[in-house]
Amino acid sequence: MQINDQSNPPASHRTASAFTGDAVKSYLEGPPRQVPGLSSLHRMAAMLMAERMPDKGRVLVLGAGGGLELKAFAEARAGWTFDGVDPSADMLQLAREVAGEHSSRIGFHQGGIDAAPEGPVDAAVCLLTFHHIPVEQRLEILLQIRRRLKAGAPFVVAHMSFPQTEPERSMWIDRHIAYGAPDGTDPSRQENARKAMRERLHILAPDEEEAMLRTAGFSDVSLFYAAFSFRGWVTYA
Repeated sequence: MQINDQSNPPASHRTASAFTGDAVKSYLEGPPRQVPGLSSLHRMAAMLMAERMPDKGRVLVLGAGGGLELKAFAEARAGWTFDGVDPSADMLQLAREVAGEHSSRIGFHQGGIDAAPEGPVDAAVCLLTFHHIPVEQRLEILLQIRRRLKAGAPFVVAHMSFPQTEPERSMWIDRHIAYGAPDGTDPSRQENARKAMRERLHILAPDEEEAMLRTAGFSDVSLFYAAFSFRGWVTYA
């Protein structure tokens, strides 16, 4: 996940699909700084999926550009294979580089959920992506993820989620920007990032997130991660 000053891409793509050039090169610096406990989030996600996965299971990773979670999961479970899906060719190339020696266990697919293999797969995960997807598109994406999962398979999802009524919404935006800003950041850049969050991201309150997962047919929705402006859930097909 990274906030940038680029204009919005087509609605069918998340904002990260606009990453090219220098934005791609700098991407790996952003999530560890902006997302509290990112490495622990990866570890927890792998553990939650492993609870109901075979040793040689296959995982669908939606929003896999950058490769940080692919690398973490591949290192955690030597028998797993992966389908990494992302709309950005540049970000998928970065994922190949980051995954390194593990790339032989990963299928890379450029596009949205429609580009994902039909499955069925043993688990699915989507980290730091859904806040880039317009709310009106999310239910169909969740339905397509669920359709690709084996019965009872886990789905792990985590992204920005906080109250959307004022003054709480503005307060959480300010907190998020302040937390992720490197020391000495120009205040004008922080204001640009704040403006980008308000105009480009699509953030729901936690209860709305859980309701949408249930509407898509997922069961046993459980919050497992809450870190400042981010929330994560595990649920089952």
